[in-house]
Amino acid sequence: MSSAAKKRTRPGNFTIWFWILLIYIVAALVWWFISLEIQNAEMATLKLRQLDKQDPHYIIKANAVLNEKRRGTAKYMGEGITFLALILAGAFIVYRSIRKQMALSSLQRNFMMAITHELKTPIATTRLTLETLQKRKLDEIQQQKLLTNALSETNRLNILTNNILLAAQMEEKKFRRENEPLLLTNLANSIVNDYRNRYPKRTIECHIEEGIYLNGDELLIQIALSNLIDNAIKYSPTQATVVIDLIQSNQYIELKVTDSGPGIKDAEKKLIFQKFYRSGDETTRKTKGTGLGLYLTRKIIEHHNGDIFVIDHKPHGSIFVIRLTEGTKN
Repeated sequence: MSSAAKKRTRPGNFTIWFWILLIYIVAALVWWFISLEIQNAEMATLKLRQLDKQDPHYIIKANAVLNEKRRGTAKYMGEGITFLALILAGAFIVYRSIRKQMALSSLQRNFMMAITHELKTPIATTRLTLETLQKRKLDEIQQQKLLTNALSETNRLNILTNNILLAAQMEEKKFRRENEPLLLTNLANSIVNDYRNRYPKRTIECHIEEGIYLNGDELLIQIALSNLIDNAIKYSPTQATVVIDLIQSNQYIELKVTDSGPGIKDAEKKLIFQKFYRSGDETTRKTKGTGLGLYLTRKIIEHHNGDIFVIDHKPHGSIFVIRLTEGTKN
C-alpha cells in the first residue's frame, strides 16, 4: 500500500478504534451496574433469611430490607446514568476535537501541496523565459512577448506571496488597515484593465458607476477584488464572459463578480470562505489554487465592516457579492 493510501485510511482506522473503545467502556459500565445489582440482591436475600419469621416485627424489618435494596438499586442506577452521560459527553468532545484536528491537518497538507505547485510554476516559467532570452537572438516582438509572459508570472508570484503574508498577519491579528478616502471606481477599472491585459483571450465585461468612494485600504481592496476576478476566470470556461458590477445605493456599495463556472453547492457556500478550504468535486481539484483567496477576501471585507456572500447564477455559475457601507458618492 502506498503512503498516500495509508494516509487516506487513517481516519477510518481512528473511527473504528474509537467506537471499539467506547463500546468497551460502556459495556464495562453496564457490567459494573449488573454486578452491583446482583450483589445488592444477594445481600437483601441474606438479610431476609436471617430474620425470624415468628418475630412480631418481621414484616416491618422485611420491608426495611426491601426498601434498602430499592435505594441501593436507585443509587447504582443514578451513578451509572451519571457516569454514562459523562462518558458519552467526553467521547463526543474528544471525537469532535480529533476530527476537527484531522480535517485541519488534511487542509494544511493539501495547502502545502498546492502552494508548492503554485510557486514552482511561475518560477520555472520565468527561468525558462530568461534562459531563452540569454541563449537566443530573438526579434523585438518575440522578446516583448516573452517578457510580458515573465512579468505576468512574476506578478502572479507576487500576489501569491502577498496573500500568504497577509493571511499570516491577519491570523496573528497584527494587521492594521489604512483608512483613507479611496476612489473605488478608478481602482475597479484599473484592476479590470489589468486582467484584460493578462488574459487577452478572455471576455471581461464591467458595469462600473462613476464617482464611488470608499473609506478603506487600497491595497486590501485591490487584493479582495483581484481574488474574486481571478477565481471567476479560473473556474469559467474560456469562451464564457466574466461580469463585474459596481453600483451604489443610499445604503451601501455593492460589487458583484459573476462567472459561468460549475457553481457552488448550497452546503459549501459558507465553507468556501474558510481558510485552506477548497471544494471537493473533481473540477475543483483539477483547478489551481491554495484555498487562501476567498478566506482573505472575507477577512478584508470584514475589516471594512462589509459582508460577502455567494448566490447562484442561472443557468450555471456563481455570483460573489460584496456589500460595503463605508462609502460616499460624488
